[in-house]
Amino acid sequence: MSKKRILTGDRPTGPLHIGHLVGSLQSRIQFQDEFETYILIADLHTLTTKPNPDNLKKNILGVLADNIAAGVDPKKVTFFLQSDIPEICQLATILGMLTTVNRLQRIPTLKEVMTDLHISKPSFGLLGYPVLQAADILSFNASLVPVGEDQLSHIEITRELAKKANTIAGQEVFKLPKPYLQEISRLVGTDGQAKMSKSIGNTILLSDSKEDVKKKVMGMFTDPNRAKATDPGKVEGNPVFQYHDAFNENKAEVTDLKKRYKKGEVGDVEVKEKLIVALEKIIEPMRNKRAKLVDAQLEKILNEGTKKARAEVQKTLMEVKKAIGIGLNE
Repeated sequence: MSKKRILTGDRPTGPLHIGHLVGSLQSRIQFQDEFETYILIADLHTLTTKPNPDNLKKNILGVLADNIAAGVDPKKVTFFLQSDIPEICQLATILGMLTTVNRLQRIPTLKEVMTDLHISKPSFGLLGYPVLQAADILSFNASLVPVGEDQLSHIEITRELAKKANTIAGQEVFKLPKPYLQEISRLVGTDGQAKMSKSIGNTILLSDSKEDVKKKVMGMFTDPNRAKATDPGKVEGNPVFQYHDAFNENKAEVTDLKKRYKKGEVGDVEVKEKLIVALEKIIEPMRNKRAKLVDAQLEKILNEGTKKARAEVQKTLMEVKKAIGIGLNE
């Protein structure tokens, strides 16, 4: 390989939001010229919580459209559909033999998902989610995996499984991937909760209309202890100012707003109105680009990418099976 590989992806559970922009999409755009990039549309992973077959195809194409509208170039990266590469599942079966239930139960994100979705007894698939994710990554021998902070434990177990497989094989069949952590890896929700989440519904979507963006921003939480505009306000931990820091390119304006807010010289309405302007500078071009994409075009991109990706996974699986001694390896 002339370039190092990156593997990243999205679960098509609904439209992408601005949290995805700072948490993953910006790194994809940054790296698409430097790295050989594979982007997974992880439809099998949607089955681990609340599968919705009626909207799944729409969501798959929607996630692809959101990526392209944000600036991820399908001519530079390879998009592929997880479920159309059965070899990934076969590799996941092999990797699943190399870990224990107790080890999987210690992964923090499993506990978090179960809490958020009120799941008392996880399915086999939900418990094995990190193993399938490891198979996604190791299928391509990816060198770098852009992730949010909450996914670091998944890269850790991926590396563990790769090491065990290499030990059994007596050779390096898998490279050990490294995580790439974004500077802003988790964006607080519009309701002030710890994270922006599609399941909670506290998001601003990349595909939202101008009216929706305005409505959501004007309804955002600010400083709960501030009764009126002349009261000194708190900037630290204030979701509106966190969004300004993340999305407002006019840093002098942000500095001025913070200064006046702390002194009680600016109201929440003005701060939010300026945030709407900053967000629209980012979202409007995406909205316009997305509107020009049609399903037939998106399906062609995904089919061609999946064909290319499957050929790579087939080579990896053949090498793994040969190394650990299963199959006839003819």
